[in-house]
Amino acid sequence: MPVNDVDWSRTEKEIAQAAFDKAYKREVETLVRDVRDKASTIAGLDDIWQLNDFLNARRHEIDGKYDYRYASLIFVFAELVKEGWLHLDDLKGLDAGKLAKISALTRM
Repeated sequence: MPVNDVDWSRTEKEIAQAAFDKAYKREVETLVRDVRDKASTIAGLDDIWQLNDFLNARRHEIDGKYDYRYASLIFVFAELVKEGWLHLDDLKGLDAGKLAKISALTRM
């Protein structure tokens, strides 16, 4: 069965949603801290434009990364684990095959 053609049980959907939300929350909280730090050092207009550029880039990155379509979740979770926003333990309860695929993708 192709990676993007997997069935998700009701329980797995609940686990997936909770893990997805947890990773998103972790990344957003980190972003908020980073923005506060950067904003506290603004000394002029150039600093404002740099912050604007930073925020635009992060928004594009985050909006593109957090794709909650079941066909994409294996890849999304693998990327989130690789980046440290999610841990394999956060995905406990998913089918062993899904976990194995996610784990394998994190090593690529």
